[in-house]
Amino acid sequence: MHPVLLSIVLLICSNVFMTFAWYAHLKELNNKPWIIAALVSWGIALLEYLFQVPANRIGYSVLSVGQLKIIQEVITLSVFVPFSVMYLKEPLKLDYLWAGLCLLGAVYFMFRDRLG
Repeated sequence: MHPVLLSIVLLICSNVFMTFAWYAHLKELNNKPWIIAALVSWGIALLEYLFQVPANRIGYSVLSVGQLKIIQEVITLSVFVPFSVMYLKEPLKLDYLWAGLCLLGAVYFMFRDRLG
């Protein structure tokens, strides 16, 4: 598998775990002390790092760190919006679209040297 594609797949997995680590406790553990939520989140975050570290190492073999970061931000928004709407039952806002368009601009500027 091409390093960029493999890096993206691993970053998607990483971001799913990251999103759950950061936000699932708001729904699932909101009646528990914060320290319990933090410990559970740390356990989930370990799984995130087991995907994120290899993703960045593999991606860095063919991409700059800036390009990796922008890819990660796009993936983060792509994972967070469905999570927020479907899991946390937050309303879908047009602001997500505007944020996504801004990220597309960031993607263009980080990858424009590869386009031409």
